[in-house]
Amino acid sequence: MKKTRWIRTLSILVLLCTLTAAGAADLGLAKEKKRGSVVQTGIERLLENPKMLNGKKVGLITNPTGVTADLTHDVDALLEKNIDLVAVYGPEHGIRGTEQAGSAPGTYEDPKTGLPFYNLYGKTPEEIAPMFRDADVILFDIQDVGSRFYTYISTMAYAMKAAALEDKPFIVLDRPNPIGGEKVEGPVLDPDYQSFVGIYPIPVRHGMTVGELATLFNEQFFEKELGKKVDLQVVQMKGWKRDMLFDETGLPWVLPSPNMPTPDTALVYPGNCLFEGTNLSEGRGTTRPFELIGAPYIKGWEIADRMNRLDLPGVSFREAYFNPTFSKHAGQNVGGLQLYVTDPDKYDPIRTALSIMVELKKLYPNDFAWRNDNWIDKLMGTDEVRKAIDDGASVDKIIAKWQKELKAFRQLRESYLLYR
Repeated sequence: MKKTRWIRTLSILVLLCTLTAAGAADLGLAKEKKRGSVVQTGIERLLENPKMLNGKKVGLITNPTGVTADLTHDVDALLEKNIDLVAVYGPEHGIRGTEQAGSAPGTYEDPKTGLPFYNLYGKTPEEIAPMFRDADVILFDIQDVGSRFYTYISTMAYAMKAAALEDKPFIVLDRPNPIGGEKVEGPVLDPDYQSFVGIYPIPVRHGMTVGELATLFNEQFFEKELGKKVDLQVVQMKGWKRDMLFDETGLPWVLPSPNMPTPDTALVYPGNCLFEGTNLSEGRGTTRPFELIGAPYIKGWEIADRMNRLDLPGVSFREAYFNPTFSKHAGQNVGGLQLYVTDPDKYDPIRTALSIMVELKKLYPNDFAWRNDNWIDKLMGTDEVRKAIDDGASVDKIIAKWQKELKAFRQLRESYLLYR
């Protein structure tokens, strides 16, 4: 009798385990199907029908983010399709993504494919143009992060101008804006502050894809600067919607640069990159760059308490302490904040960063300082923000000053949006 009960109990347990495992497997399959079916990028759509490249020598501008949904790199995917790839070009951080900010490797032969790898970073359109002469057409496929001062869109613009100078067609293989395509925030660049971290009058958070930006640049600026436009084509995505954040696309995240490890980093970057222009660490040299902000003179509990009392929408703060392994305050114990975005729809990265700066200026008036090269002005695209903070202006007053230009940009961008 006891043996019969034991066998019956064992059978029930085996059945329950089997059902649970099957359910988990089905759930995993459902998640996998969802992950792989939401957005199709420009490179994947091109590979489905690569006829536009038939008989052409192709140059490719890319970096580690140039991958298909199954993580095959563009270089390998194009070669598998027997595309005549003759050269590969890289932006800041290099084609392989090995270099820190402000760096890129020089020209070398790729040991895997034997192709020449060229560095475009730090070169003018006139210097880039001769590098395109062996190609009949130039492809661009790099994941942007949605902020004006992230230099890949500047590299794209320079490469487009170089292609125009050489009469080469330029094809942008579009990718999602990882922080969404609806919000447009921050000051519009004043042309007096033009630099490689801001080459055209667009706001800090532009809310556009690289394909949309390429179209805007070509139509709005190239005619005036070059006397002609580039022969531009954008291979559009399929399935992307403007309100999507990156984790809703089903695409794999590949680090666009060494200090952009996750989509969460990209979300805070439009605001917290501005701390590059101060004497605070923006978290470089930690495992949470741009989410950690601090300096040796800051008492974490003081600034965290002040920031949480402001009750800013969509974000919370905790006091944090860290010791950067490189960049600002390397090897020193640093006090400050870690940001936690609680609601991406409500979170305003630029308002949040400005609020931190204003509070730090009040707390530590003799310690908080701008970088002496006024880098903050280049990042902001204006000197008005720095001056307003120094004068004790409120965040609301600072933001109000750029609303007219921001409204004009919103109207301008409407003509160049490819996804509705």
